[in-house]
Amino acid sequence: MTVVSPENVQTGAGNADTGRARATGRPRRSRTLLLLNLTSVVLGVGAWWILALAGFDVPTPVAVVSRGWTLLQDGTLEGDVMASLERVLAGFLLGSAAAIVAGFLMGWYTVARGLFEPWIQFFRTIPPLAILPLVLVLMGIGEAPKIFVIFLAAFLACVISTYQGVVSVDRTLINAAQVLGAKDGGIFIRVIVPASMPFILVGMRVGLGSSWATLVAAELLAAQKGLGYRMQNAQLYYDLPTIFVGIISIGILGLIMDRLLQLAGNRLTSWQERR
Repeated sequence: MTVVSPENVQTGAGNADTGRARATGRPRRSRTLLLLNLTSVVLGVGAWWILALAGFDVPTPVAVVSRGWTLLQDGTLEGDVMASLERVLAGFLLGSAAAIVAGFLMGWYTVARGLFEPWIQFFRTIPPLAILPLVLVLMGIGEAPKIFVIFLAAFLACVISTYQGVVSVDRTLINAAQVLGAKDGGIFIRVIVPASMPFILVGMRVGLGSSWATLVAAELLAAQKGLGYRMQNAQLYYDLPTIFVGIISIGILGLIMDRLLQLAGNRLTSWQERR
């Protein structure tokens, strides 16, 4: 028979109050952040408009929206967005998957760390765009070189973060799992992978930004369709509204993908306490 003391009751009530306070505080913080985000966007657009009206050589937001609507109606913007999005998704997903595998191997096995680390550190000092001319010569001007340089950018951004997440796992957790009888496979799946997930997600978010930056540069050199290609053509004719449409499109797509990645990360790391 369990005896419930007043202290236990008070402790339970205190924990319940704390839980309710946290549950109430999270929606309030979310609403505050959303309001601040909207305020920031409005202020940014307002500042942009003021600069355009003040005589700076930038198109007004109305001119950019009008040009974007024209490109959307004739199918140009849709085709460019789909071409760029396909390249980014292919390179980013392949690069992130390879980085996670390599990072886990480096963090878990000393032999893998010794074999992979020198090459990863070597290529990390070389921007993927510096390899692009060589890739174009070896692979031609099709889709393969563009996807490859995006793959490289995502891989190099994510692999070190994954590796750092594995080696940073608290040794106490591993020892506790071993005491409870867990084997290496179980420890890896039940301890190492969840504890490394925040590091992996940070690396993937950084890799996503690198993927978009690399894509635009690759499309500037060798593409027949895409946001970077469209911006390059617009630059030749000093078509500033089209350039702004490309910049804003890339920013919106990158923001949406980052938010989706962050949402998935919040679900995968729901155990982690956040501010």
